[in-house]
Amino acid sequence: MRSEIRTYYDRGGEAGRLLAGAGRLEFLRTWDVLTRALPAPPAAVLDVGGATGVYAAPLAGCGYVVHLVDPVPSQVDVAAAQPGVTATVGDARALDRPDASADAVLLLGPLYHLVDRADRLAAWREAGRVLRPGGVVVAATINRFASMLDGLGRNLLERSEFFDVVLSDLATGQHRNLADAPGWFTTAYFHHPDEPAIEATEAGLVADRVVLVEGPLWILERIGEILADETRTAQVLDLLRQVETEPSLLGASAHLLTLARRPA
Repeated sequence: MRSEIRTYYDRGGEAGRLLAGAGRLEFLRTWDVLTRALPAPPAAVLDVGGATGVYAAPLAGCGYVVHLVDPVPSQVDVAAAQPGVTATVGDARALDRPDASADAVLLLGPLYHLVDRADRLAAWREAGRVLRPGGVVVAATINRFASMLDGLGRNLLERSEFFDVVLSDLATGQHRNLADAPGWFTTAYFHHPDEPAIEATEAGLVADRVVLVEGPLWILERIGEILADETRTAQVLDLLRQVETEPSLLGASAHLLTLARRPA
């Protein structure tokens, strides 16, 4: 892991992000997709890049057999303390797990921190290797247009340096954080919506579908207020479920989920 990425997570860069606002919507939508995509418990789930176990813990609570792998030791320690979760330090590109040992693999973190395409393909291939035939991969990517939309929504484009970062993101997908902006995201790769399925296929998997996570709703200033109401939250989740594969909306979502499987 690159040093600046390790520093970002060691400083708690993701701590609490999924608890409120657009982060809460990301969690709820990801969980909604997982409940429909994963085989029934007690299936074995390998959570690669699972951080502190934000998804691993509730999956274990639902009866899944969950093992988490993450490159950040401090996050692995937290995850290993979650009931029903085992966790080890590891690398998505070289998993220390047996062939065909998992019913499902989650790649909800690694792909957007593997800037080099060869590394991303290695992570996809490793996911396929440890999957049983017919097993599913659920992989998260950050959208190529996310920093542009975020910059517009939060007035970050007022800083010329951020404008330059956005231009680089749009041209190459290579997101490079500024040294004097610790509150911004760290080094990452932002996928074009067409890319994840292509990568999965090249790695020998069958790409079933790409779904939006937040859609365009993540840039709404009132999203936290909406999600504070259970009825309105249910409406939002239902509507996003209806349009989750709509091609014209994929580019407006901060995150995408690609569902792929190992050929039977």
